[in-house]
Amino acid sequence: MEEKDMNLTQETVNEDKKPEKSAKNEFIEWVQAIVIAVVLALVIRNFVFTVVRVDGQSMEPTYQHSDRLIVWRLGYEPENGDIVVFNPPGKGENVYWIKRIIATEGQHVEIDYDTNAVYVDDEKLDEPYLGEPMYDKAYLPIKELDVPEDCVFVLGDNRNNSTDGRVIGPVNKEHVIGKAVLRFWPLNKIKTY
Repeated sequence: MEEKDMNLTQETVNEDKKPEKSAKNEFIEWVQAIVIAVVLALVIRNFVFTVVRVDGQSMEPTYQHSDRLIVWRLGYEPENGDIVVFNPPGKGENVYWIKRIIATEGQHVEIDYDTNAVYVDDEKLDEPYLGEPMYDKAYLPIKELDVPEDCVFVLGDNRNNSTDGRVIGPVNKEHVIGKAVLRFWPLNKIKTY
């Protein structure tokens, strides 16, 4: 009886040993893990969120040149006041701008340079994010418009140094990449939006 118990113990020990992997099998597992990680990263970057670097001064004082932002893409629907990254019409596929949505489809926008005010549907916008009043830019082509269907109207927060909806007109929503939700760089200015 004792001999049978010893054999059972020996078999149990042998079953718990894992077979050694060959170098080829281990290499294949590593390659598979790397491929899966790269595919997941690309899916997340292209459909969930992306990271951008602010280039220029058109959004000062809200954002400074070289700030790093996370832009939410998944299921985003543009709303007034959102800061968005978009591909401006006629500027090429790989050109992206960051601006604030002032109005969405069906809204009426009027820019009054005499009072330095922007009106949406005859209501003056409260814009505490502006660093300084707009200079007289009455030469700009767009001073008043109705935002067409499936479009948004955008302006930079630094109105005196921003090429925006006053020049390019409304932006089709299909060109909007997503909404800026987090500034993570520089570290001393981390902020959610």
